[in-house]
Amino acid sequence: MLWVNERAMAFRSGIRLSDLAAEIRPGADVLVVNGFPREPDTELADGDHCWLIRRGEVPSAEEIDYLLYARHTPGVHDRVKGATVGIMGLGGLGSAVAIALARVGVGTLLLADFDVVEPTNLNRQHYFVDQIGLRKTEALCDTLRRITPHLVLRPIDQRLDAAAMVRHFAAVDVLVECFDDAAMKAVALRVALTELKGVGYVGASGVAGYGDNNTIRTARLYPRVYLVGDGESAAAPGQGLMAPRVGVAAHQQANQVLRLLLEAAREDGGDNETSRAVIP
Repeated sequence: MLWVNERAMAFRSGIRLSDLAAEIRPGADVLVVNGFPREPDTELADGDHCWLIRRGEVPSAEEIDYLLYARHTPGVHDRVKGATVGIMGLGGLGSAVAIALARVGVGTLLLADFDVVEPTNLNRQHYFVDQIGLRKTEALCDTLRRITPHLVLRPIDQRLDAAAMVRHFAAVDVLVECFDDAAMKAVALRVALTELKGVGYVGASGVAGYGDNNTIRTARLYPRVYLVGDGESAAAPGQGLMAPRVGVAAHQQANQVLRLLLEAAREDGGDNETSRAVIP
């Protein structure tokens, strides 16, 4: 058996990469076997994994699905692909969460922010110098489409309040709170607990500075409601928001989203995360 762009095909003794390329993808100019570039006359062995790539060509949605099936198993990928996740705030946390979820194949992302990309954002947020001045929703959608062009993106370019949160996110599977304003964090949690029952929720509190990695924790507040951070470290002189620690928290948030989508985080609080009940 050969694996070609993650799809199985029968192995034939003596087959070479050039034969495979002519048969499967004429014009392929990047030929990879078991993770390494090879010459066209390379003879293949039973069990080899091959990638036949036309430089600059975007893989089809089907090819990307096969890739993710191979990495995650079909059952996991199907559930992730069918999910809808809302992200409120597209700064250091939100932009990193969005990219992580796009890479693992979440099918639909609702991206909410009213701000533009500023030079001071670039120390921790996933934007580029040539995106300065663009709306964050626009800039992040452009970046995400470069990673996975078949992702469904729904930008929400407005300042949120409680009513808007209910209007936009009532049908999502999981809602991620990535605000940098404490008052908005409190509003979001209240909405999640009172108006969006049944929607998974992952918030954040305490991600500033460069403190101990292990103080960034995932805490279960209520069934399907989680908070990531140390709960203490706020931005202050000498303790700014910095890419490494913000990234640690953002990826904990993204991983908790996956746990909720895949039902690993049970309502009985069976995770090894800290449990605490707090209503702001």
